[in-house]
Amino acid sequence: MQVRQSRTPTDFFTDNPYARPDAQDDAHFYEKPRLVNHIDDQADATISSLYGRLLKPGSRVLDLMSSWNSHLPESLELAQLTGLGLNREELAQNPRLSDYVVHDLNGNPVLPFGDQEFEAVICTVSVEYLTHPDEIFREVARILKPGGYFIHTFSNRWFPPKVVRIWTELLEWERTGLVLEYFLLNGAFDHLHTFSARGWPRPVSDRYFPQVPVSDPVYAVWGQTRG
Repeated sequence: MQVRQSRTPTDFFTDNPYARPDAQDDAHFYEKPRLVNHIDDQADATISSLYGRLLKPGSRVLDLMSSWNSHLPESLELAQLTGLGLNREELAQNPRLSDYVVHDLNGNPVLPFGDQEFEAVICTVSVEYLTHPDEIFREVARILKPGGYFIHTFSNRWFPPKVVRIWTELLEWERTGLVLEYFLLNGAFDHLHTFSARGWPRPVSDRYFPQVPVSDPVYAVWGQTRG
């Protein structure tokens, strides 16, 4: 499910796949800050390690659908980290951000940045909320420099009112195929990769331990803009 069989696209998109239980303006749902971790510490460390491996020091990076934590390794020094999200208080609490923009991607998929402005765009545990992924991927390709990375990381937890319907109907490993299909349909990205990390023990400090003994899984899909 993570690759096209016989080069034929998987049909993920029949029957209104981006419908959501709560179709109201996202700004209302995210009006109050949620200064909590949405994944456990082990999953956070896995995502941080992946970003540290792919992102180059001194890069200009956009944290798409950002919050109070950008999940980046402390040792990674960037020239700029711009956050784009829906809650101003959450963004203001993020110590890694150089600057931030409050912007509703589902309300307006056009990114408020110039062409080829960034070396990388990261999107952490948020791809499942996009209602216009085709337009967002097109916009990200526009603002990335040639060879720039677009990296999605996600797990198996989400806000039920705002997740798109197709995400809830797929198995975990099928969701990786869905995000990969976003890249393939866009056509502006090359060097596509997938990643998964499952079965790690949940940290004993986590509030769900020992009821849930296994850490949150981490999945990732990334590609680079064609040069």
